[in-house]
Amino acid sequence: MSRRKTERLLNLVICLLATRRPLSADHIRQAVPGYDADNDEAFQRMFERDKNELREIGIPIEVHKDPWEEDPGYRIVRQSYELPEITLEPDEAAVVGLAAQVWQRASLAEAAGKALLKLRAGGVETEEAGGVLGGALELRLDTQDPAFPALWEAVRDRRAVRFPYRAASSQTVLTRTVEPWGVVSRRGRWYMVGHDRDRDDARVFRLSRITGPVTPIGRPGDVVVPEGVDLKSMVGYSDALTVRERTALIRVREGSCQGLRQVAKQVRPASGGWDELEIDFNDPERLAGWVVGFAADAEVVGPPDARDAVICRLKGALA
Repeated sequence: MSRRKTERLLNLVICLLATRRPLSADHIRQAVPGYDADNDEAFQRMFERDKNELREIGIPIEVHKDPWEEDPGYRIVRQSYELPEITLEPDEAAVVGLAAQVWQRASLAEAAGKALLKLRAGGVETEEAGGVLGGALELRLDTQDPAFPALWEAVRDRRAVRFPYRAASSQTVLTRTVEPWGVVSRRGRWYMVGHDRDRDDARVFRLSRITGPVTPIGRPGDVVVPEGVDLKSMVGYSDALTVRERTALIRVREGSCQGLRQVAKQVRPASGGWDELEIDFNDPERLAGWVVGFAADAEVVGPPDARDAVICRLKGALA
């Protein structure tokens, strides 16, 4: 399912769930983003398909016929939509809580907010945003790797991708074509596991080493994930080597970058309104991911691989 269609179905569910009175098809057409506002026939076909798909996955869309209205109205009764009370064991609750905290920036949450705003602007009374529609839709995901959204969509759609990748050993940037199986986080870093078509073997790719845009290729559904593949063990194996601790020299503007200053083992004034920090680190990629968050207020002077990691991240974000 495409991202556009997913957002439209979500918007339709929110629209029918939030309204306090049944909505006509014409009202839905104006309130829900994604429907063709100019072509009546195209809208009717799309709306009928969307209703059928939502009903097939168990979402109860009710039809109400008002004798004083020419067209029927549609809505989702919350009592029929909501799940019954669920009891979780402590370990199950911990997993659910962790999953809920994973997301920090979701485009679907933004689309949901726009749908509710259009409903209210059109005179439709909706439930308060702080209820089921508020907290449940504010999904968030915290990752500073620009490649993450495209890879997550590729894993979801079972679609191959192509991207420039900087090797850890030689620092050479090569183009990789990969069938993604999953995206995994380990020790604060994100990895993509999949089948490397160029090497004809399973490989693990660190997202921070992807230096440019991720381009989907082929058709959705072409990628088949092998049965029994253990993504966590594959990522753990690739991360098993011990990396020695080193010291980075970072220039920061006076009065800024308090987070870096707090962990620095030494802070000394420099010329031109700058200070110099010495910070211990193990992984240049992780250090780079932290430093780029301070934008123009921080500059890695050395060692060279840490400085190059910052430059690659900035170039990737620009691309």
